[in-house]
Amino acid sequence: MGTLRKTALAAAGMLALSACTTNPYTGQQQASKAATYGAGAAAVCALVGAIESSKHARNAALGCGLAGAGVGAYMDVQEAKLKEQLQGTGVQVQREGDNLRLIMPGNITFQTDSYNLRSDFYPVLNSVGEVLAKYADTTLRVTGHTDSTGSRAYNQTLSERRAGSVADYLVTRNVTRSRMLVQGMGPDQPIADNGSDAGRAQNRRVELYILPKTI
Repeated sequence: MGTLRKTALAAAGMLALSACTTNPYTGQQQASKAATYGAGAAAVCALVGAIESSKHARNAALGCGLAGAGVGAYMDVQEAKLKEQLQGTGVQVQREGDNLRLIMPGNITFQTDSYNLRSDFYPVLNSVGEVLAKYADTTLRVTGHTDSTGSRAYNQTLSERRAGSVADYLVTRNVTRSRMLVQGMGPDQPIADNGSDAGRAQNRRVELYILPKTI
């Protein structure tokens, strides 16, 4: 048996074991249904990818993994990596079906009334960009939001520019801009009451949706 095939079979075994994952917050092991059901198919795809060394073959194997192991398994891995790397940063990672939603509060992302990224937020976006660049079979929606203070026109422009700043930075981390839809929603999609300081602070945010490509 060739070295590549041996490597692939070893990878298959690891994929089967990966059906049991570790929760990055609790440290406890838990079963991933998507990984459990998809491990066998993903192992076959690993063999395909190992036999051929070209970039084309690797991409074909990745597509095979998505179709066989299921989109859920592909997103499981990204969710775990993002939660691990973003723990304690203030960025929320939420799972919505097969989609991931990252909520970046404005107070840690930008200075007041500015769309220039805070320099101390760069390492956080570096971590996000690393995962997004590695798992490229997703589309991204970057959306800026504001509170209701000030004029609608001002808030709309600010939300668009903030979303654009996040997208532009991710491009520097090897995330292809063509994967992104960048938009500003102004104050139109609050997640808290604009009648309080705490509520307005929650509404000032940038959200990044990570959506699996349809095959």
